[in-house]
Amino acid sequence: MHNTAHWITFVIMYERKIPLSLNCGLDLIGEVVYGKWKMRLLWFINEGNKRPSELQRKIPNASRRVLTIQLKELEEHVLISKIIFPQVPPKVEYSLTEFGQSLIPIIGVLGQWGDENENRLREVILRRHNSES
Repeated sequence: MHNTAHWITFVIMYERKIPLSLNCGLDLIGEVVYGKWKMRLLWFINEGNKRPSELQRKIPNASRRVLTIQLKELEEHVLISKIIFPQVPPKVEYSLTEFGQSLIPIIGVLGQWGDENENRLREVILRRHNSES
């Protein structure tokens, strides 16, 4: 009971630090797919990794809690659907909606750009990271 009360308090107290901006396509995309693991989750679900445990194995650096939150957000944005099979223990599977499938070619192009510029991107990211340390 204590944990539930604490969580409800947190939800009520939460305020967005940056105002919601939905002025253009990039703002809209940002609200829906930005999140450290969201594009990977969509990609891996498309590849056939549908169970939460399979997704966790594909993204071992992510905590189960964060993956669960991001999966829920993807579901709320109608990019994925969740199926709960009535068995003990319950079995959960995710699949892309038609809307989510429309993002896969775009994610593929972004991934290809990242692969083609891997060395340069790694260099600038590490340079920035090292200057912050």
